[in-house]
Amino acid sequence: MTQHAPIAWIDGEPPAGLSGGTTWGMPFQRGTVADAEHLTVRDSSGSAVNVQAWPLATWPDGSLKWAGIALGATENPAPAYSVSTKPTGTPNPTSTHDDGPAAAVEPSPEVTVTETETSVTVSTGTLEMAIPRRGETLFSELRRGGNAVAKDARLVSLLQNGLQEGPGSTTREAYASHVSSVTVEQRGPVRAVARIEGQHRAKDGGKEWLPFTVRFYFYAGARSVRMVHSFIWDGDAEEDFLAGMGVEFTVPLQSELHNRHVRIAGADGGFLVEAARGLTGLRRDPGEAVRAAQVAGQATPPITEWSPLVSERLHLIPRWNDYTLTQLSADGFELRKRTAPGHGWVGISGGTRSAGFCSLSDLRGGFGIGVRDFWQSHPGQLDIRRAATSDATVTAWLYSPEAQPMDLRFYHDGLGQDTFEDQLEGLEITYEDYEPGFGNPTGIARTHELTLFAYDATPSTESLAVDAQAASTPPLLQPSPEYLHKAGVFGDWAPVDRSTQARAELEDKLDFLFDFYQGQTEQRRWYGFWNYGDVMHAYDSDRHVWRYDVGGYAWDNSELSPDLWLWYMYLRTGRADVFRYAEAMTRHTGEVDVYHLGPWRGLGSRHNVQHWGCSAKQLRISTPAYRRFYYYLTADERTGNLLTELVDSDRNFLGLDPVRKVRPDADTYRPDRGALGVGLGTDWGSLAATWLTDWERTGNPRSRDRLLGTMADIGKLKYGFLTGEALYDLDAGRFDAGREAISVSHLSAVFGLVEICSELISLVPDKDFERAWMQYCRLFLATPEEQAAEVGQPLAGIYLTQAHSRLTAYAAAKLGSPDLASLAWDSFAEGGENLNHAEAFTLKKILPPYVLQPVDEAPTVSTNDTAQFGLAVIQNLALIGDRLPTSTAAPKEVPAS
Repeated sequence: MTQHAPIAWIDGEPPAGLSGGTTWGMPFQRGTVADAEHLTVRDSSGSAVNVQAWPLATWPDGSLKWAGIALGATENPAPAYSVSTKPTGTPNPTSTHDDGPAAAVEPSPEVTVTETETSVTVSTGTLEMAIPRRGETLFSELRRGGNAVAKDARLVSLLQNGLQEGPGSTTREAYASHVSSVTVEQRGPVRAVARIEGQHRAKDGGKEWLPFTVRFYFYAGARSVRMVHSFIWDGDAEEDFLAGMGVEFTVPLQSELHNRHVRIAGADGGFLVEAARGLTGLRRDPGEAVRAAQVAGQATPPITEWSPLVSERLHLIPRWNDYTLTQLSADGFELRKRTAPGHGWVGISGGTRSAGFCSLSDLRGGFGIGVRDFWQSHPGQLDIRRAATSDATVTAWLYSPEAQPMDLRFYHDGLGQDTFEDQLEGLEITYEDYEPGFGNPTGIARTHELTLFAYDATPSTESLAVDAQAASTPPLLQPSPEYLHKAGVFGDWAPVDRSTQARAELEDKLDFLFDFYQGQTEQRRWYGFWNYGDVMHAYDSDRHVWRYDVGGYAWDNSELSPDLWLWYMYLRTGRADVFRYAEAMTRHTGEVDVYHLGPWRGLGSRHNVQHWGCSAKQLRISTPAYRRFYYYLTADERTGNLLTELVDSDRNFLGLDPVRKVRPDADTYRPDRGALGVGLGTDWGSLAATWLTDWERTGNPRSRDRLLGTMADIGKLKYGFLTGEALYDLDAGRFDAGREAISVSHLSAVFGLVEICSELISLVPDKDFERAWMQYCRLFLATPEEQAAEVGQPLAGIYLTQAHSRLTAYAAAKLGSPDLASLAWDSFAEGGENLNHAEAFTLKKILPPYVLQPVDEAPTVSTNDTAQFGLAVIQNLALIGDRLPTSTAAPKEVPAS
């Protein structure tokens, strides 16, 4: 029987146009689909559409678990689509379905890829890009209709040799991209992907730095190309100061100056609409038809038809060569222009938040570029140069050269914390785990998304506004929460259910907390090049600020899994705002908070004033448990790279013991013998997420064997997960199952272990492992007497009661125990040190002079409490929702004070 799965635009309405196509991820129930070739897509009218589908993950039985699906460009995207599948073993449907004949697939353009020893050329049927395999350029030409609209694209950067902090001077050295490899990752017919790798190289051919990866995405029929740029910081923070980074394009121009058109997006859909030589606003009028044509971007009437009062004085009208928009903060941009270098800039206008889009064109066509999250990732800049010449340039600066140079030095001198003893004392007062040399950013990364547009004429301002919107908020198709839940992916959760008052109150609390954090991002300006996507850890109610300057209380860096909370909230709700908030966090935490080269490659940094500042470099931050949602829902190749980086992350224990400062038992850490002490909570949970994701993505037997083998070993440990840590043989990928100890941490299960274990138990049968996990879930919140009766001693380190109520709920659901279900909800209600109190769900408006600007605060809310509260609600509702407490308090808002 054919299955039809509805998919819809995440924003509710179809985009005004789909200039560049779109890709989404789709899960399927175990055993129902053999492979991606068994998928077809129809639009809402029932017509089949051309798509390209490929596997992202498989179930253990080999059936398709996740597929990436690409839809080509179209000027009239349907309101909705459906994905059709055939049962395993059934031929791929072509022209008919068992519920009636399908409309024939209409002929459409295809992506074609031509490779030679020196270049790769990709055509969408509308545009064509030529990519050299070596050299300075990312592409040599971007053509539409046979005309080059852009050429010689290259990355550019500026290295400053110091900061002006006293007498003396600084210099800036220009660098440009040097391509080392070009790989075609997909080659059509609907979607093609070209990956370009290299480094920035000095003009003199000397120093190289800032390794980069650029991907170009091409879709059938597309008139735009998506560009994803990632780079790794590999400079010396004490000496190297990035003073600018961007991507530069040459734009050939041939038309007369008055038919060369500059368009730059401001705020709220507005545009600067000008020409290199303006014909409006002059003392003498060239004629209404002339003025109207220039403003519309159309060819002006012949000069002979102009008023001679203008045509004979054309040479006296200034030629505007250069334009610049700078967005140096989240709250302000400035526009200016000049006639030529050596002459003064003329201010144009300013505003708050630019859309980060500009275009330059003439009668033959032109080039446009949009930078996603432009103002959110400030400081940014858009430059148009030499618009009055035959070879103009457009540069999208991802880090503006007009901003202060990037300063990545550690923020204090160490405060005398030279020994582990001193550092543990520092942890007691500022919650900062400091260690000399560990506040080093070398190896962190950043990803930007851009869209390049190829025009066959100067577009109308209305159509440019559509393009700017598409670049800043790319259209995305997604399955419904109900379908995702039915597919059985991502463990224990269920779609939103407001069928009872108690359920509705809990759902209201979840909505309140998300809205609060989204509002805090805006009010507290959690924006900027390295910061956008993260949230703060804890609040200072005396200063009415988040503790941005207090050690480990500042940036959260995934502490207690806000990533998981947001993604599960999206799965349940399908809300676009939740998706994009989680997307920004995934981009940030996977790039900035994790090292991608060097001795800590594959490890992440614990929460700190600076994202890379903490000496705790651990797998619990870099875990794929936080990234796999985004990868599977979007098929994003960059996120796939981040997952692949971690495949051998168990080897990181050789170079850095995560508990080196407090380890009491030296026998459990012997890297010289390949025997490593691995915690069964945050460490193994991260490794299990790594191995599971790699196994289902690639079928890698190493990952499969290490996952299944360590699961079996945990099941054989006398005290299972309660053992706390086991000796791991790196070569064999197995634990020593003979360890007999009991050590419980309140952190073990709050970094993805709960979610991964629930998936594993449903995925692969291992009765001993399931028994060990069930024991942990039953006993963690049991009475000391019950704990002692079963394992001979009460458990120490029982904190975060509310968060751990979902462990009890898991045991209650699996064992069908009403008593455990009651204990779960009672623990949830009683253990919420902050979030069960009504005041935690109220907002107070704080006004100047106590704060810089009016802000809302919920004083008892912290990121840790919020994330774990949200996960407990979501999983408890899914597991034992029929045993709801009756004492939950609905959120209330307090009028501004």
